[in-house]
Amino acid sequence: MNYRHAFHAGSFADVLKHVVLARILLHLREKPAPFRVIDTHAGAGLYDLSGPEASLTGEWRNGIGRLAAAALPAAAADLVAPYLAAVSRCNPQGGLRFYPGSPLIAHALLRPQDRLMACETAPDAAAALAGHLRDAAPGMDADDGRSRGDLEDRTQSFRRQAKVLPVDGWVALNGYVPVKERRGLVVVDPPYEQPDDFVRLSSGIAAAHRKWPTGVYLLWYPIKSRDGPDSLAAALRAAVIDKALRVELVVAAPSPAGNLSGCGVVVINPPWKLAAELEILMPALVDVLGWDAGRSYALDRLDRGLIEARNRGRDRNHLER
Repeated sequence: MNYRHAFHAGSFADVLKHVVLARILLHLREKPAPFRVIDTHAGAGLYDLSGPEASLTGEWRNGIGRLAAAALPAAAADLVAPYLAAVSRCNPQGGLRFYPGSPLIAHALLRPQDRLMACETAPDAAAALAGHLRDAAPGMDADDGRSRGDLEDRTQSFRRQAKVLPVDGWVALNGYVPVKERRGLVVVDPPYEQPDDFVRLSSGIAAAHRKWPTGVYLLWYPIKSRDGPDSLAAALRAAVIDKALRVELVVAAPSPAGNLSGCGVVVINPPWKLAAELEILMPALVDVLGWDAGRSYALDRLDRGLIEARNRGRDRNHLER
């Protein structure tokens, strides 16, 4: 794979995915029983927004940069606050220098009894992720002059709560479910560099759901055309997955350069409050993150049809299926 998420960290696509991720985890925390998070395509975990990759694209400026500076309506601000707190946790000096990937956002919202499995096959990214998760272990800040004993305590805490596994994400999707805690979330966010990634996603999710039908699954995808997203929706319906919530965000009309201007997530077995929360969040997000009159969002249940779609400057009837 040539994909390097550092070029895209903190973009509008990350914002949508991670806001939804944070909301799901907060709902899982409402019950005292432990849960497990499996991240199938984890990446390096933390990205330097001042680094050469992020500086080259500048995508974060129109994503987390805009959101962090925005004055949202009170209800939307409350819903976004846990996500922004997870981002702030990675910037102890203030400002917006570093952006956390899904594993670090999930780790920030775990309780002591919860667990994280992060799958990453690229050796450099896996090593970086393990280090970032170890630094995020509870009990200390990263630059506190810790002793050898303190470092060992942190390492043991990290090993108990989080594991970085050199396992292919597609294998992990089916191989690690159901989880022993019986509650949890599987985050599936492949790079979509291969032409069959949508097919692998739909078949992999169908197989995992058969093994663990009560698990929560968060699937992210880019919108470069309607073919992939619509085929995914059709496959989920065909697999008789009867609880699936879909939300899509388009920040601009398609550009001749082919830059990504839309993405979506599907949540299988969504927490029951999530749809209502997204009805509050999405108008605020599209207003803050949208670039031009082509901005819009859509929210629907694949099992029950359209909940709501809001058009911002162009027809979105092709989503109302």
